Amino acid sequence: MPSAVRPLITPTAHLRLEEALDLALERRAAAAGHLGELVALARRIGMIQGTLRPRLRQPRLLVFAGDHGLAIDLDPPHHHSTAAQIDALLGGRVPLPAIAHQQGLLLDVVDCGLASAMPARPGMLMRKIAHGTRNCRVTSAMTLDQVNAALRAGMEIARAQSGNVLGCAGLGVGSLASAALVIARITGMPLRDLLEAGSAADAPELARVLAVLQGAHARHPIHPDPVQSLASFGGFEMAVMVGAMLSAAERRMLILVDGMSACAALLVASRITPEVLDYTLFCRSTEHPGLDKVLAGFESAALLALGLEAIDGTGTALSWPLVRAACALLTDVDEPVEDSPSEDTAPSVLG
Repeated sequence: MPSAVRPLITPTAHLRLEEALDLALERRAAAAGHLGELVALARRIGMIQGTLRPRLRQPRLLVFAGDHGLAIDLDPPHHHSTAAQIDALLGGRVPLPAIAHQQGLLLDVVDCGLASAMPARPGMLMRKIAHGTRNCRVTSAMTLDQVNAALRAGMEIARAQSGNVLGCAGLGVGSLASAALVIARITGMPLRDLLEAGSAADAPELARVLAVLQGAHARHPIHPDPVQSLASFGGFEMAVMVGAMLSAAERRMLILVDGMSACAALLVASRITPEVLDYTLFCRSTEHPGLDKVLAGFESAALLALGLEAIDGTGTALSWPLVRAACALLTDVDEPVEDSPSEDTAPSVLG
């Protein structure tokens, strides 16, 4: 990533603020009882915003969409196209938009690199880099110029946000395989671990997909630069997400990461600037076992696991009330007056 556009992300670590947050949450727990993981989540939000009184404003969930040249070797002809999935999403024929609307989340689909020329319509942001990536079994999925253009597009999207919460999810036929390739190349995790669905009935299909991906994996030399790995195997939706995550963290936004594509993007972003991880929470919309291994690699877990098999982003919409509840512990639940720190002495790294 060119240093000229590399964001400056501030670590959230701040000992005095963390101690003050712990004290405030202990006082609330003394009155309310043990609040479990909600306390850790509230502390995390306070650290991200750098205040004892965090506020969540105008949350936005973006589904970044792109097509993959590798899909021609992976998916049978009857498979639903990415464009059809977007039509179903924007047409309200899947649960995600209804849940997002109910929870007050602004939802948009970002055309990062769809193969088809979908018309502009409400709920779509047009940021197409190209009409789908190339087949990474043959050549690099993207050129470095395309990756850099996608990174800049993602940064522009995040900088244009008026709120302080950004949900990131990916959509596209072939995106799971592409994400697995990126993650395997950067981390060294076995492709089988990332793809295995956990059912013996899926074994023949897994063997077929593994053969395709292993061929793609062997096609490209190992390179220490994560951006090069992204160019070799990734998708436009991942590259745009990388830029969006980096810029969002630079602005101290809370980032909600949902699904394998978003995790691949976060992995690349964290290799560019590790501090981006301070600003992320994980959600999940599927029970794919490979995602468990990826989350374990981040030493984290999803906020909720509800046994979903849905479009990525659905888990974010369902987890949002939990995030709001955690924030409310600090913002809407008052401490006893005699114990409350004054507004003048409440520590804040934001001033």
